[in-house]
Amino acid sequence: MTGSVKAMAVTTLAALVAVSAYSVALGSNGWLWFGWVVLGLLTLGMAAAGSA
Repeated sequence: MTGSVKAMAVTTLAALVAVSAYSVALGSNGWLWFGWVVLGLLTLGMAAAGSA
């Protein structure tokens, strides 16, 4: 994995922790989860493009 893909993966994991903490503290927000899924798909796409 290149440095940018690793940074994106770390950002995605940090966002997962943040969205999970927000959901526990203030209740679930569908838009936050949708944003996290989009971020995860972008990360997977970058990883797939980098390994090709």
